[in-house]
Order: sequence, then structure tokens, then C-alpha cells
Amino acid sequence: MSGQGARAAYPFVQNSPDQRIEDLDWPHVRSELNSRGFATTGPLLTVDECRALRGTYDDNGVFRSRVVMARHSFGSGEYKYFDYPLPAVIAEMRSAFYAGLAPAANHWCDMTGAQTAFPDDHAAFLRRCHEAGQRLPTPLLLRYVEDDYNCLHQDLYGEHVFPLQVAILLSDPASEFTGGEFVLTEQRPRMQSRASVVSMMQGEAVIFAVNERPVEGKRGTYRVRTRHGVSRVKSGQRHVLGLIFHDAA
Repeated sequence: MSGQGARAAYPFVQNSPDQRIEDLDWPHVRSELNSRGFATTGPLLTVDECRALRGTYDDNGVFRSRVVMARHSFGSGEYKYFDYPLPAVIAEMRSAFYAGLAPAANHWCDMTGAQTAFPDDHAAFLRRCHEAGQRLPTPLLLRYVEDDYNCLHQDLYGEHVFPLQVAILLSDPASEFTGGEFVLTEQRPRMQSRASVVSMMQGEAVIFAVNERPVEGKRGTYRVRTRHGVSRVKSGQRHVLGLIFHDAA
């Protein structure tokens, strides 16, 4: 579903968001992750589904905490972490994405010689997190208004880290905001950093590395450190749903 064809228009969908995620061309997604460190999905959520999700931002009953970025020098804007139990659609999407990404995560571990192995089932991985004291849910909803931005950062949270995460754009860049581009940087060994600006449609997801990813070089495998952020929003409001697969301590 990646590429220009998938971006041409929102598809007519009758199945649920988690089923649309399961139906992604996962071999292609994993190939993109291996070659570029990120992959886009094409639109997964309808306009109405995006509006419903971002409409939860003012419902404090579903969140465990609110972070104002400027107070912590993270940038400008704010976000809220969902509390358990997660809204059903978010829990279902989180599990569906994890199932598609676990093979990629394990492949990266094999490439680097890491001893970690990720289970196929997200619930099993969460049990591992919770047994280590990482019990706080990490899915979050971010809101940016004019002049807001997000500094380059990583979402680690504890000892147990799933190496990939997802951001879904809930606002329409064609009509609801300008600026606010999603930015990824890679720090390659003995080389200058490289930046990628990722364009997305409303309802589309970008999948990207949390911390490091392996790259095959002429002298073997080396690790590339990644960070992500958001450029300054020039006008309007930008909402994003973030899906992180490890929980926080």
C-alpha cells in the first residue's frame, strides 16, 4: 500500500482499522524498513475515524498524563498519554501493528547479534515489560498549533524497548495545517547525519526506528542511530496518534 498509488485517494473501506493493518503488504513494509529505516502505509483511517480519535483529546478520563513540551525543553506543543484500559480501536491497532513488525524486529536482532527475541504476540511482550516494572501505557495523542514543533528525540522509556514505532497523522495537511513536517535523522558511524522529511496524508502511518537500526555495509553490519521530530507548524492544528509498543517504567 506504500507509494503514489496508495496516496491517490482514501480507499473505500468496510473492515476495521486493525484488519486494514493486517492486510498491509508486510513484506514490502519490512523491505522498506530494512533499506530506509522507515516506511509509510498509505491511508489506514478514514476522515471520520481521524476526527473521532483526535476528538478524544479533551476527554481527560482516557489519559494518564499531559505533557507540555516547553516545560521540559522538548519543543512547543503538548501531548497526552492514554491510560489503561486503552480505547478499543487503539489497543487493536497497536496489537495488529506489533504482529506485522515483530518479524522485522527479530531480523534486526539477528543482524546485530542481539540476544533479544520478541514474541509474536504483543500481549506476551507487554507481560515482559510489566514484569520488569514497565507498566505505564505509552500510546499518546499529540496536538500542535501555530509555531509549535517537536525537537529531535527518541522514545525509550525503560530497559525493554521494541525497536520500531508508529505515528498516524490525524489532521489533513491539505486543509487543516501547514508546515509540521515529520523529520527523521540518522547518525551514521564516521559520517555526518542524514535527514529525511516524510510526507503523509490524513489517516496515513509512518513506521520508523525507535533508537538504532542495522545496516549492511562493505565491512559487515553497523548500527545507525535515529531520532525523530516535527518541524514548526506554520498555521492550523496538527494531531498525531503515536503507537509505541513497549510500556514505560
